[in-house]
Amino acid sequence: MGQVHFFSEDTTYKPKQKAALRVWVKETAKAEGYKCGEINFILCSDAYLLDINRQYLQHDTYTDIVTFDNSERTGVIAGDVFISIDRIRENAAKFGVVEHDELHRVIIHGILHLCGYGDKKKEDKALMTEKEDFYLAQRSLTGL
Repeated sequence: MGQVHFFSEDTTYKPKQKAALRVWVKETAKAEGYKCGEINFILCSDAYLLDINRQYLQHDTYTDIVTFDNSERTGVIAGDVFISIDRIRENAAKFGVVEHDELHRVIIHGILHLCGYGDKKKEDKALMTEKEDFYLAQRSLTGL
């Protein structure tokens, strides 16, 4: 129980402080009332994620994240979270934030999706952003 993995596909990017990231992810899930099952973060290129988006979601657009919920047990989140490092870099520059902060926002965005939060409607997106900001502020408690 509680395996959080990081993989790279079609990118050389490797996240720093993986142990602290794992703790932060698990603490976030716990604060939302969940335990972590197996969660895989796959860091990849725009092209790789575009292919996933087309193949599985029939969306022909670039995106920073695609989350597949593999949860099978009540109270336990599990899934595959694909994150485009190209989008992370571009969005970090666009919003004037450092890359690892943008990566962390997107990581926690994926966890919040697995916890049942949506972001399609305006009010859902506002709640998602509020939750992201809250959990980003909790990072220092885990050494990030």
